[in-house]
Amino acid sequence: MKYLPFLLLPATAAKHFHFQNQTCDRALLQQATARYIAAQSTGQAQWLSTLLAPNATLIENNEAVSIAESIVLNQALPIAHAHHIYDTAACATFSELISLSPGPGYQIGTQLRLDSTTGKIGKIDSIVTTAGDLYFNTTHALHYLLREDWGPIRAADRDSRAAIQAAADAYYAYFSDGSTVVPWGTPCDRLEGGAYMGPGLGNDTCDAGLPPFAVEMKERRYVVDEVVGSVNILSEFGILGPDSHEFRVEKGRIRWIHAMTFCKGTVNCDAPEFPGLGEEVGW
Repeated sequence: MKYLPFLLLPATAAKHFHFQNQTCDRALLQQATARYIAAQSTGQAQWLSTLLAPNATLIENNEAVSIAESIVLNQALPIAHAHHIYDTAACATFSELISLSPGPGYQIGTQLRLDSTTGKIGKIDSIVTTAGDLYFNTTHALHYLLREDWGPIRAADRDSRAAIQAAADAYYAYFSDGSTVVPWGTPCDRLEGGAYMGPGLGNDTCDAGLPPFAVEMKERRYVVDEVVGSVNILSEFGILGPDSHEFRVEKGRIRWIHAMTFCKGTVNCDAPEFPGLGEEVGW
């Protein structure tokens, strides 16, 4: 296979490579994600070529890599689930992907960042998880994701960009200051890898099972989509490792949280086993 040439910035530079104060047409962002899905599902990165900047960077689990070194982008992955959000203000997208094969599969969270002047992708930034990562189970994750509705919110009911991000930031602040007021919804459900932290009832809460230690989330990269009330944050999640969190915010309150965390050097990030994660979950 002929690989596309990526000019890799030094890792320290790549981690702070941002496009700010830009606006992009939603159709352009949708085209970018469509080409990204074509590339990932076929394992042929050339599907990105018409939108890829010459000096684009590829980041996986917070490290700069080439396509040849990529965990996933150079292999064809059947996509069982794809969910996208579009940030027209930051000229960026986020895609949540699940692939069940080749086993044990992958959960992937990818941000694309485009330049509003050229319309080209300057950065592909992914969290890639598989067996051994935090509560990884693609079948369980797919089961729960298919039950949720992340569709567009009525224009009159949409929260502002600032309100959506503030809800997510309050959740993150809670990890270092338990007195932080987090706008939990009722119900609120959290999916960590394939582990659903509630039984799916009307009184579910997202603060169940949070780690009992302080965690600082560094190098946060945001994608916000007011149309669906969503914000994604990629970061270095304290001692756990590279991480993706996506939040659905409805009327100022957190309804759903999706998290995937890459565990560096330790199986399941040394977290306790989650009951039932190895069992069949149904359809």
